[in-house]
Amino acid sequence: MDFNDTVRIYRNSPDDKTLYEAAKSLRKEMKMSEKLRMLYGRGFFARNGYDLITKGQKYNYRPCVAGGVKRLKIPEVAFSDGPRGVVMGKSTCFPVSMARGASFDDELEYEIGSAIADEVTAQGGNYFAGICINLLRNPRWGRAQETYGEDPYLLSKMGCAITKAVQDKGVIACPKHFAVNSIENIRFDVDVQCDEKTLHEVYLPHFKACVDAGAMSIMGAYNLFRGDHCCESKYLLKDVLRCQWGFTGFTISDFLMGVRSSSKALKAGLDIEMPQIMHYAALPLDLKRGKISEEDIDNSVESILRGLIKITPKMNRAAKFTVCSKEHTALAEKAALEGTVLLKNDGILPLEKPKKIAVIGRYANKINVGDHGSSSVSAPYTVTPYEGLCKIYGRENVVLCEGETLTPKETEIKKCDAVIVCVGSDYKQEGENLANFSKNDAVQQKGMGGDRYSLRLPDEDVALIRHAVASVGNVIVNINGGSAYIIDEWDGSVSAILHSFYGGMEGGTALAKIISGEVNPSGHLPFTMAKSEDDYPPFLFPGDKTLKIEYGYYHGYTLLDKEGKKAAYPFGFGLSYTEFAFGEPAAEVKDETVDITLTVSNEGERDGKAVAQVYAGAKNGDHPLKLLKGFKKIFVPAGESVNVTVSVLKDDLKFYDPETKSFYAENEYVFYVGKDSEEAMSRKIEVKI
Repeated sequence: MDFNDTVRIYRNSPDDKTLYEAAKSLRKEMKMSEKLRMLYGRGFFARNGYDLITKGQKYNYRPCVAGGVKRLKIPEVAFSDGPRGVVMGKSTCFPVSMARGASFDDELEYEIGSAIADEVTAQGGNYFAGICINLLRNPRWGRAQETYGEDPYLLSKMGCAITKAVQDKGVIACPKHFAVNSIENIRFDVDVQCDEKTLHEVYLPHFKACVDAGAMSIMGAYNLFRGDHCCESKYLLKDVLRCQWGFTGFTISDFLMGVRSSSKALKAGLDIEMPQIMHYAALPLDLKRGKISEEDIDNSVESILRGLIKITPKMNRAAKFTVCSKEHTALAEKAALEGTVLLKNDGILPLEKPKKIAVIGRYANKINVGDHGSSSVSAPYTVTPYEGLCKIYGRENVVLCEGETLTPKETEIKKCDAVIVCVGSDYKQEGENLANFSKNDAVQQKGMGGDRYSLRLPDEDVALIRHAVASVGNVIVNINGGSAYIIDEWDGSVSAILHSFYGGMEGGTALAKIISGEVNPSGHLPFTMAKSEDDYPPFLFPGDKTLKIEYGYYHGYTLLDKEGKKAAYPFGFGLSYTEFAFGEPAAEVKDETVDITLTVSNEGERDGKAVAQVYAGAKNGDHPLKLLKGFKKIFVPAGESVNVTVSVLKDDLKFYDPETKSFYAENEYVFYVGKDSEEAMSRKIEVKI
């Protein structure tokens, strides 16, 4: 029996019993040396060193490989990173996950996942590790851009969409980083503590949702959890993932520093050390000394085989021309359009053509699509804001002034109808990197990514905004960045504000289409923009007295609700060029769902998209006032109304009982429906379950 035989057996009878039996039968055919080979990556440094094609170093330009047994035709695990596209080769650079979270459109995320899967297979891969679903508890986190937001339900919907899409194309989906991972600069050493209720209601639901959606692999995290490194945590990798959730796939380590002890990791349930054998080189000696058993090895091998056997029948390798095809770049533009959030507009937008405009600032004509770490995608081109605006308004009508001052072109800029100031962050201020550890903001801004010491824009950006306001008056601020900013020192003085995140290779095209009014903005914040940095949970930096941190039950909008505070811009907030009116909701309790129905009316003169957001809170018990439990993005033509039904699963309304290690429902709930987490409080209905 070889691998192809097991695939045929499973294809004829695709159920878990057959999958387990097929994997076990194939494992029995393997020699010990072959089984051990399955448990580690190899050739990483050779495949990611100097490359004659790229003329330099490029992480994951080719698949990072692990396992594989030629004698038995067992394929390698051929890894590609993400999440803003395929890191291999020259691929489509989509907007970062946070921008896609802002779309509140899981159907669009499924389309993106399908495109990504095609680009993985077209470049020799069969595994996509770009499904980052770590919860954003504090916007200081440097890798915030890689996830979908602060809310577990939003993370679940978006994570499940891309998981299903990728695996429907025969590529193994890998949600990451398991678990409680949201601090970058001390990621190898920080020890996260949290109680069971918090863990299972706040930090794990989205991982469980992806497992339930069929994810066949999970990547562990660098950080410690309750004293154990996550890649060596039996509680996470066995007790929760396999025993409680019934996970049937395999786990991999985060790269290079994920494993510290070979025997502890393997016995805890860590199947593959990536991307290169290091600690797992000691497994033969561990076996000889009795630190591990042959059964431990067999369990991991069978887990890997199950993942490969289950996914392989669906794989149909895409052609090379699929990579960065017109269809995929158009999808990247659509994602940027759907995710751009209009935070403020005093009527200046849209800027109808023809107009004389200026675009200024550090990011006016600079490629700025996100950090330069493991998520970095090399696209064949990128449209900057300036280039996008030139396409719409004509190059002769767009004044470009790069840098930190408008002085060189102030006379010309004063003649413009409006000024677009491009500010925010880039890979030097945030992202995956061991940033320089200074708490001096000026030094940090010239650093190498990592966590953000300040949630405000750099001083020079604020000075540029104020200079533009004083010189021209009609100022539109476009923010590039991974998550939330504190903007109270200048937001009242400008005419409009857009948050376009890191918009991908077609980000400039999308920005220009929104500014011109060709497209009506419909993005909504996937996080809370607070009034003060103190409104977010505590955070740790290098040099702090402790490496232990408690992750609490409340964060984001749930924390503001608990403390009776208002946000500067609440979770779910987003303006449009039209006005939407939401009717009063009605509820129908069914066997498995509570269906919330309402009417959404477009009272303006432009077609647009609204997001109906449904929140729910139990009337009794120690729980958050409300939590997002459903949403639907809908198109509403100008002057028309649409009836909307959002089905809330009863299982999603449950709370965790640490004593019984199970979820339970309360008897009565209050449902809130509206345009964002604060506005929804004005529209509620009580329901008995």
